Order: sequence, then C-alpha cells, then structure tokens
Amino acid sequence: MPLVTLADVLQPALKNGHAIAGLVTLGWEDMRAYVAAAEAEETPVILQAGPGCREHTPLPVLGKMFRHLAEGASVPVVAHLDHGYTFDECQEALDAGFTSLMYDGSRKPLQQNIDETARIAELAHSAGISCEGEIGFVGYADGEASAGTDPNEAATFAAATGVDAMAISVGNVHLQQDKDGGLDEPRIRAIEAVTTTPLVIHGGSGVPMAQRTSLARTSNICKFNIGTELRMAFGAALRTAVNSDPDRFDRNTILKDTHDPLVAATRSVLQAFKGETS
Repeated sequence: MPLVTLADVLQPALKNGHAIAGLVTLGWEDMRAYVAAAEAEETPVILQAGPGCREHTPLPVLGKMFRHLAEGASVPVVAHLDHGYTFDECQEALDAGFTSLMYDGSRKPLQQNIDETARIAELAHSAGISCEGEIGFVGYADGEASAGTDPNEAATFAAATGVDAMAISVGNVHLQQDKDGGLDEPRIRAIEAVTTTPLVIHGGSGVPMAQRTSLARTSNICKFNIGTELRMAFGAALRTAVNSDPDRFDRNTILKDTHDPLVAATRSVLQAFKGETS
C-alpha cells in the first residue's frame, strides 16, 4: 500500500491504546526485515532514517527504498526522517518522498526550539505530511547527559508548534544496550495531563519490555523508537553467518542469513506494543 503519514498511524494508536514502533534503519537488509515482521504481526511500522543512516545512503535513495517497500507491503508504512537538524535537511527529505519529518531542536533554548520546529511543522503540513518535535534533551549512553522534559514547557511547545508527535525526555537514553533502567512514569503522567499530543520515546531499547507494554496501553506514548536492540540482533546474526563458512565471500549470500533472525527479533519488539485486543 502507499506510504502513510505519522499522524495516520499515531492517532488510531492514541485512541485505541497501543503504540507503533519507530524502527531505526541502516540499510536494505534491516528495512526489508522490519516490513516482513510488521506484516507477520499485522501492524503498521515506521521506517526511520537517522543521521547514521543518512551518512551512508543519500536521502533521495532512502526515499525510493522506503516507497518501494511500502508499495509492496500489506500494512501501513511511514517514511520518517529521524533527528533532522536543519531546515534544508527536512526539505530534502520532503522532496525525497518522506511522509514524516522529525526536527530536533532539543539542544536549543526553548523559544528557538519552538520557532524552528513550528517552521518545520508548517513545511510538513503544507505538503500534507507529519512532523515530530522534541522537547527536553534525550542523552546518550556513555555520552551527553539528558535534560528531562518540563511538563509546562511541553505544553507550551505542543501548542505553539502544532506538531503531530512530541518526543520527551523521561529517563530514556539513546544507544542503551541493557534494560536495567526504566522511565519516569510520574513525569510522563504530568506531561500527558497538560497536552493531548501523541508522545514519543527515543532510546526505547533501554526500556524494559513490561514497561513498554504497560505504557503503550495506558499512556499517551504512541511511538517507541527502537534501534540499538535490533542492531545488536543483526550484528549477532551477521557474525554467525560470517563464521559459519569461512570460504564464503559473497556478501549477498552472507546477508541473506541475517533475515530470519532479524525478523524474529523485530516481531518480539512489535508484539510488546500491541493493545489488549490486537
């Protein structure tokens, strides 16, 4: 089916008590596995092109890859720019056929973040697509520290920008390899008390599975970004494939062996976000 927008999948999730996975892509092999897993689970999927992905593959190429996968898929697929840092980058993604733009101004002062995100939201909405913004900086494991989202600032940001989804910082961290932490649920409740905008968790790999499921069903968190967890699954499958036959050198033959393990890992991720009756 054709690509859909972020709002197309998040508004039903908000209404019906489930969440959609924003899956961080790095190449054709993981994109294809993610769509196969979504089809098996009969759930929409958000394919995300983050900075690492864009460093490797140009946005116009990624747009065509996402569109090709969506057109052959039996479930809705969103083509999402993850962590766009400039207007030009967002414009390039729009021109490349993306159906959702995430502008990240979270490191900037509040008013500057509002002004710049509102401009991207206007760009997106005028083209009939969606926009995600971020308020409160989500840090990195072994890197920059997080700055938690202030509920009052979140309310101001959501109202002033008109974003379709709002990423928040509530104990989540990018690139976390374990699930020993957990999200600050009182802060989440305080944020959703002052805005009805669908909420997004970046760094979802570090959130315990049980909490993912609980929040997907009982909160306004409608999107969890998952990257590290699935990159680890892909890496493990790739090492097994390479080591299984040292005489193999054709990368296409080797990479085929990553597909089934990655589909299985992705299905486990998607299952955690389903609603009670899904």
